Amino acid sequence: MTAKPGKMMITRTATVMIIMILCLSLISGASLVNIMILHGEEYQSKASEQQLYDSLVSAPRGDIYDCNMNILATSSTAWTVYITPNGIKKLKSSEEAEKVRKTIAENLSAILEMDYEKIYNYTGENSYYVIVKKKVDKTVADKVRQFIADNEKLEITRYVGLDETTKRYYPNDSLASVVIGFVGDDDQGLAGIESYYDNELTGIAGRVVAAKNAAGTDMPFTYEKVEEATKGKSLVLTIDSYIQYACEKYLQAAIEENQVAERGAAVVMNVNTGEIMGMAVKGDFNPNEPFVLSDTDKAAVDAVTDEEEKSKLKSDLLNRQWRNKAVSDTYEPGSVFKVFTAAVGLEENLINKNSTFNCTHSINIAGQNYNCHKAGGHGVQNLQQAISNSCNPAFITIGQIIGTATFSKYFKAFGFTEKTGIDLPGEASSNYHKEEKMGPTELASSSFGQTFNVTPMQMISAVSAAVNGGYLVQPHLVSRVLDENGKVSETKSTAYKRQVISESTSATMRELMEYVCQNGAKNALVPGYRVGAKTGTSQKVAKINATGDHYLYIGSCVTVAPIDNPQIAVLVMLDEPKGDKYYGGIISAPVNSKIMADVLPYLGYDPQYTEEELKSVARSVPSLVGSEISAAKGQINTLNLTYKIVGSGNTVVRQLPEAGSSIYSGGVVILYTEETGDQTVTVPNLTGLTATEANTAAASAGINIEFSGNTSTAGIKSYKQSIEAGQQVAAGTIVTVYFRDETSVDA
Repeated sequence: MTAKPGKMMITRTATVMIIMILCLSLISGASLVNIMILHGEEYQSKASEQQLYDSLVSAPRGDIYDCNMNILATSSTAWTVYITPNGIKKLKSSEEAEKVRKTIAENLSAILEMDYEKIYNYTGENSYYVIVKKKVDKTVADKVRQFIADNEKLEITRYVGLDETTKRYYPNDSLASVVIGFVGDDDQGLAGIESYYDNELTGIAGRVVAAKNAAGTDMPFTYEKVEEATKGKSLVLTIDSYIQYACEKYLQAAIEENQVAERGAAVVMNVNTGEIMGMAVKGDFNPNEPFVLSDTDKAAVDAVTDEEEKSKLKSDLLNRQWRNKAVSDTYEPGSVFKVFTAAVGLEENLINKNSTFNCTHSINIAGQNYNCHKAGGHGVQNLQQAISNSCNPAFITIGQIIGTATFSKYFKAFGFTEKTGIDLPGEASSNYHKEEKMGPTELASSSFGQTFNVTPMQMISAVSAAVNGGYLVQPHLVSRVLDENGKVSETKSTAYKRQVISESTSATMRELMEYVCQNGAKNALVPGYRVGAKTGTSQKVAKINATGDHYLYIGSCVTVAPIDNPQIAVLVMLDEPKGDKYYGGIISAPVNSKIMADVLPYLGYDPQYTEEELKSVARSVPSLVGSEISAAKGQINTLNLTYKIVGSGNTVVRQLPEAGSSIYSGGVVILYTEETGDQTVTVPNLTGLTATEANTAAASAGINIEFSGNTSTAGIKSYKQSIEAGQQVAAGTIVTVYFRDETSVDA
């Protein structure tokens, strides 16, 4: 018989159990306090990370428009491709997991054009969410969706997904690229307007918070919270796409023709408001592919064998193509700056239109000789002749009359000592002689635009002040800011900084610049319009000293029109032309003329032709097909054109040039009265001729010509034609013939 436990044993056992329970309770309580109170937020956060899928929803970036509300930059829907490696790790079979990893790597590497090993390694990471590729377009996203659907048995949908996001898109490719800039992978502005106005353009991201299971995939019919994204503000620029296109077209042609090594820039600005209507820099880039080099630059990079040097060269070339030469680079303006020197002398009543200057070819200042570009000098000349002749000794004389203190005062007043404040990143500062360090020789060289550096934007702003009544205006690119609903939230005001010269001085400057255009810078003339101009050519002294290459020039030209009431200023500069010409009056002025010839009528300024100019005005060929020969002849004669009939019929069945083509007085229209092949003719030599001579030669040969350049001034001859002499072409073919004044000098 077993003995029953005694009372004492029962008491001891109970006591031990109570103590154990109390200890366990204390331990559990302490753990709960530690978990819930001391580290509650930490553990709650970790639990949320494991149980909730928190994803940012990209906000569409604000749009960028030109002044006519044409889209220059916008955000379109794109997708981010991601995988969930932790879901793959949850698979019970290692063989199945390996098959899933390889299937994902093989297919996504092909679809996304990525490295197989890179994606395969992604599938093995310890993470719920790994981004494979950002900003893929709909075509690629659809291929990913098809891949997921085709692999239903492997349940790829659990491991591969697409998140909707946005992608920046520039519909006009390289148009105004250095102005607009571009964005990075995170949609942050990296250059141009995109960078300067990044805060305004950037929207407010939304969020999606949803429950997820242990595999890291969303669970159906569970918690989800969505915060909608807010689109960024949009910008309306002062840029006009038509004017911008004209700037880029003619600038690019000039760079190619003159073999310009260090790019060029062209700016069109409203002289009264500071609105930048066009700003071109060539070579530039496509903002849709900003990290792609031009073929020429890519070839230069590929030619380098050392990897470190190759990487540095590529970086340098990328930064160069992104760089806005009109804003971020400085240059010696050369003789264009004589506009400023003349304005200061006139404003201070130190000179007037009747002042005379005797140029004997050389002038000595403080022991330093300065020569005129004309052998023997210009002799006695008045102010308008001196500026038209671009006579350095005359302007050195004016500079010495003005004196250091007054010169420096106006140099500052015209804005040369400060940045213009244009709304673009990376604006450069000028480099000039301070008043306290400016002696007679520094004043002499500065008077004709050498030994100091300014930006093209500073130069066009100062010239605008010289002709607009004397007011220095604020150049700017954004006119209005729109909210996410498209309503105007801010209007950028047009402000004068200060008046720097009087209206009377400004009026005299307009007279002087028109005289320059008519007598010195003839290549800047625009038939039918009154234009003012000043050209300049400067040597790149610092680079010459560093390299020993003495053929390093910058040719530039600034024009304003209509000169009696200026509205538009155009500045063109070509950096290091390597062709046989380098003077701004020869290589840059024709670009100004072509831009003005397109811009002025586009803006509603009607041409007023002289009788001489009318001879070189193009006629639009009428539609003559179906007309009786007698009627067709009458229409052609009315337009002061000639005709040639091919065939024996009575009705026109075909014509060359086609209806709507532009040809000039005396041009020929070929009228076919039977369906026959084109009659061929031989292109004559049309170079070295005046416009009248070229037109006569073309008509005699049975072809038509299109004039390019100044043809309204007697004595100017052609120097190039678009189709070489001796070529066989269809009768009536239009050949472009290029004219310019080869005597223009602007030292």
